[in-house]
Amino acid sequence: MSGIPETDLILNGDGSVYHLNLLPEDVAGTVITVGDPDRVQEVSKYFDRVELRKSKREFVAHTGCIGQKRLTVISTGIGTDNIDIVLNELDALVNIDLENRTRKPVLTSLDIIRIGTSGAIQADIALDSILVSEMAIGLDTLMHYYKQENNTEEKLLLAAFKAVLPASHPFSPYIASGSADLIGQLAKDVPKGITISSPGFYAPQGRQLRLQLQTPGLINAVQTFRSGESRITNLEMETAGIYGLASLLGHRAISFNVILANRITGKFSKQPQKAIEQAIELVLGNLIDS
Repeated sequence: MSGIPETDLILNGDGSVYHLNLLPEDVAGTVITVGDPDRVQEVSKYFDRVELRKSKREFVAHTGCIGQKRLTVISTGIGTDNIDIVLNELDALVNIDLENRTRKPVLTSLDIIRIGTSGAIQADIALDSILVSEMAIGLDTLMHYYKQENNTEEKLLLAAFKAVLPASHPFSPYIASGSADLIGQLAKDVPKGITISSPGFYAPQGRQLRLQLQTPGLINAVQTFRSGESRITNLEMETAGIYGLASLLGHRAISFNVILANRITGKFSKQPQKAIEQAIELVLGNLIDS
């Protein structure tokens, strides 16, 4: 089998993957992703010991243990373009022989747990609450660059959503699901919902400052969408990419959303850091108990 070209799998001089600056032994089987590089330390401060600290660009990684549970926490930065880098390089670290540039015959499945902030688009979803994404609809284009097959439930939901999306919206959405096993394991008592992942924070999420919106009816279409008992609960910028790539690569993924804003009531959290801290404690507690 021919090796993967140097221009497709770029390695640093020490053999680490190009953007994350990590070696295979640096990565635990359970990986927590956060958007903000400063939030990595807010997770790793709960570790009993930290064995590794590395950083490059916006990608900061700490690996350590809580008891016997080995964990890696890594910052992704914002958006699914960064998720494309993080998920592919994490997978390369565990499923590609970097020295020989060949795919391993026996594959490793990572548990990938996002802890991120989000805005609710339903009035009844409380500020500072935590919501887990069962599915995510991407309004970006990332997964259109990969061969993706949806199951029947995903196809039906995506078709229904496309039917109500304003005609002026420039991109065709995609859909991906979180790991049902991981959701059942780590979020049994956490409220669930369907998440929208947008390719930006302002116009792509219906915010208007000085520029005119191409799709002024976007938030209303998303907020009023119903398919059976399903509704869309929140907006953020990474989950659909994480779910889509994790599923294709054979990893398990779950996304915890800290609701800091409610776009319908127009309210924003008065204690965002406390809400994020509570989410971190919830996730780590459930991980250790599982």
